[in-house]
Amino acid sequence: MTPLDDQLTADFYNYEALLSDDERKVLLKVRDFLRTEIKPLVNDAWAKGEFPREFIGKFRSLDLAGLAYEGYSEYKPAASNLLIGMTAMEMSRVDASSATFFGVHNGLAMYSVKSGGSQEQQDRWLPAMAAMDKIGAFAMTEPMGGSDVAGGMRTTARRDGDTWILNGAKKWIGNATFADLVVVWARDLDDNNVKGFVVEKGTPGFAPVKIENKLGYRIVENAEITLTDLRVPEANRLQRIDSFRDVAEILRATRGGVAWQALGVMIGAYELALDYAKERRQFGRPIARFQLVQDLLVKSLGNITASWGMLVQLARLQDAGIFRDEHSSLAKAFVTSRMREVVAWSREIFGGNGIVLDYDIARFFNDAEAIYSYEGTREMNTLIVGKSITGQSAFV
Repeated sequence: MTPLDDQLTADFYNYEALLSDDERKVLLKVRDFLRTEIKPLVNDAWAKGEFPREFIGKFRSLDLAGLAYEGYSEYKPAASNLLIGMTAMEMSRVDASSATFFGVHNGLAMYSVKSGGSQEQQDRWLPAMAAMDKIGAFAMTEPMGGSDVAGGMRTTARRDGDTWILNGAKKWIGNATFADLVVVWARDLDDNNVKGFVVEKGTPGFAPVKIENKLGYRIVENAEITLTDLRVPEANRLQRIDSFRDVAEILRATRGGVAWQALGVMIGAYELALDYAKERRQFGRPIARFQLVQDLLVKSLGNITASWGMLVQLARLQDAGIFRDEHSSLAKAFVTSRMREVVAWSREIFGGNGIVLDYDIARFFNDAEAIYSYEGTREMNTLIVGKSITGQSAFV
């Protein structure tokens, strides 16, 4: 393992060197793209609380969608989970909202079609999604159902000949205000099992309303969706999804991606704090010379390094096809908890300037709260791991 020319300051144990040369070229391409195309626009978009539609074209030019799926990207064969994770980390290192926009499309939506769709459905939708000519969204969470949605989904589907009629509501659905394809999950009134439906933009009965006044993830356009006698053809029902057990496979894979996003937020916050500590002077010297500031930086670096090591092994388990729900749940619970500590310590180093958007750290601090909660709260992921190690279920 040799030093890398432009290794991140937070990569204290040289994890990037685990990538192949070709993989690292992809990562560096992403890093440069985010620095030049996304970072200059982020704070203005965050302050306005809206997703710049121009980001879609920018991400399309990056040609990264479909990276995980063989045959749908310039990168062939399908990339390793280590590269996929590090690209999610790289995006969140600059802007967690942009990482979530891409993750919802490339992860939750595309993986739903890839994992749950028939070959015909994959051929129909995935090429356009990989090209980002069609943007996807994933509608699972409901106004009255978050962690308990598996057993208490209120959105219903009733078959009527060759169509399905959907009624209900979804909430916190990223990309839904502008998505071309929304994967909607509903409970079949006939057999009480959860099924997936691809709802195309403009379908009557589909009404998304943007959620306003958020304190975090302000660039992500989350929506509350009302479904009123919405008709979906049988051809748009994901043919390989027969129950929530099938949906759990999708969530298992994407939950690990959220942990990588949390690592990226940690790194971004740490880098900002380290640079600021070197420049900010108090009592005639840079605050980086003060012991208490160094203590905060070292604790942050420890959290980053430990989390990175955990996620490297998670990626290896994924590549080997032997990772389980509890593996991704432990990563999500642990890494997001460490992220919360790091963004707080980093904001502390900024003092009063830490609450001003101009210094970027306030954005990281607020966005971290969204990552901490979504794709399974810490408590729910803890219970998944707890059941695995004790053999006893503590779920109500």
